[in-house]
Amino acid sequence: MSSLLRIATAGSVDDGKSTLIGRLLHDTKSIFEDQMASIERTSEKRGDEQTDLALLTDGLRAEREQGITIDVAHRYFATPKRKFVIADTPGHIQYTRNMVTGASTANLALLLVDARKGVLEQTRRHALLSSLLRVPHLVLCVNKMDLVDYEEAIYDEIREDFTAFAAKLEITDLGFVPISALAGDNVVERSLNMPWFEGQPLLGQLEEVHIASDRNLLDNRFPVQTVIRPQSAEHRDYRGFAGSIVGGIFKQGDEVMVMPSRRTSTISRIDTPNGPVAQAFPPMAVTMLLDDELDISRGDMICRPTNQPNANRRFEAMVCWFDETSTLRTGAPYQLKHTTRWVAAEVEELRYRLDVDTLHRDLDAETLDVNDIGRIAIHTTSPLFFDEYRLNRTTGSFILVDPATDLTVAAGMIIGSGGEPGTGTHSIVAEDITFHPSKLARAERWGALDTAGATIWMTGLSGSGKSTIATAVEHSLVSSGQSAFMLDGDNLRHGLNADLGFSEEDRAENVRRVGEVARILAEAGTIAIASLVSPYKAERDKVRAAHEEAGIPFYEVHVDTSLAECERRDPKGLYAKARAGEITNLTGVGAPYEAPSEPELRTDAEVEDAVRQILALLG
Repeated sequence: MSSLLRIATAGSVDDGKSTLIGRLLHDTKSIFEDQMASIERTSEKRGDEQTDLALLTDGLRAEREQGITIDVAHRYFATPKRKFVIADTPGHIQYTRNMVTGASTANLALLLVDARKGVLEQTRRHALLSSLLRVPHLVLCVNKMDLVDYEEAIYDEIREDFTAFAAKLEITDLGFVPISALAGDNVVERSLNMPWFEGQPLLGQLEEVHIASDRNLLDNRFPVQTVIRPQSAEHRDYRGFAGSIVGGIFKQGDEVMVMPSRRTSTISRIDTPNGPVAQAFPPMAVTMLLDDELDISRGDMICRPTNQPNANRRFEAMVCWFDETSTLRTGAPYQLKHTTRWVAAEVEELRYRLDVDTLHRDLDAETLDVNDIGRIAIHTTSPLFFDEYRLNRTTGSFILVDPATDLTVAAGMIIGSGGEPGTGTHSIVAEDITFHPSKLARAERWGALDTAGATIWMTGLSGSGKSTIATAVEHSLVSSGQSAFMLDGDNLRHGLNADLGFSEEDRAENVRRVGEVARILAEAGTIAIASLVSPYKAERDKVRAAHEEAGIPFYEVHVDTSLAECERRDPKGLYAKARAGEITNLTGVGAPYEAPSEPELRTDAEVEDAVRQILALLG
């Protein structure tokens, strides 16, 4: 089955977005004969020198008269390799909200640049919006190369200019292609006019861009859309929960939790329009049946007991204001729709308005007007079950509706949970909290023990044997009468760190939290044995510095098992899933591992020998 790629076009006015879409439709033979005849007649009537393919998407009369796109038009086409849905979004600054709408569900953004004009302010604006909306892939199309005599130097200059700007944004995959949408150069077929370009034409890039790893397959999320009770003789006891999978992989036999009740059960069956399946993943629409009779209704969220979304009535978000007839009002009542759940809400505070041209934050802004983007703090009457937008674009997004007019006034992207509202200045932060030192000196606490507390920090790739060695070290120490406790990375992700994913930021926070717990245990006289991948040297060094500042011994142990051997062992099946594209960011495969340069111990010994080496560090 071919995959579906959702595309949004972006760029400044008259950069050729509609013409490019028309060219893609024309050259992939996705236009009916009567459609083609109609636009040929319209082009001839207007006096155009050649058929204007932009008319295929510019459906509004005002668009045809002005030669610009106003509304978001969706077009569908397919090749033997893939299906496509392409959104022609407006380039004019006046229609920023339309661009946000079109790009919010896109897998890839096509950003067009007129080769004669280069990178413009609106180009940067749409690149920022694509980054803000977490569109995973972006292709910069340098269009109208026919009007600059297909000069390679002009293309290179634009590419370098945009690359420098894109480095400031969170763009994970950036591609480039020089094209002429009007003439068809490098759109579907490679252009003979640009032999210097060695890359694929645009359609080839669209057919081969890898999107399977863009889905969040780690955090299981299933918002319940409706409860199905047929009440028929054939299905008398049938009670299923229907909706679309928006994160993770659900399998028959999996233990699941329902929020907000937090009751647990087991998946007994997963039905689809084509019959039962053994597993379901995004974006499948399914009906899930559970072993137990739980009270579940529309708006509830089914997840894993060990991996739950945030449940909070307060959060912060970036919003784009849509409504021309009103402005953002703090304290006013709104209706908020998040996944399948409706709640009453109010905007507690406008943190700032963002100038998307300069990235300047206007902290004195009092409201948002149409097309404005800003950061707000929101309070809802009942908890939402959400993830940050960067982790899940579905559970991290919402819309605001004005209950008086029933108009959708804003769309938002959740940044994170929010605390209690401030008093006009700021919410409580660490600087407002006083540290209370213990009245018991460390010498008094450690004096009753045979040895002082310390932290053994074991790092290495998944499957290197860290946990096996750590368990053996813990057993040996406790058997000898020493207080010791193992902090296993996987175990902590079921509790203390259950809210963290596997982005670079979350991995750093994971290490920070474990380091704090280890330091507290060592402070109490326990040997803390931390066993986690902790792939980044900078984060491990921060943990070391915190221990050294507190005067607590810290021993870094690198379990130096090769990637090939770890992958051969693959005790959790993670490497196999990573190679198959089922999971992303696995350290050693999709994410880097920075080995310690000067650890207290580097070992690839068998378990017993490694234990002796580690115990020798303690003296």
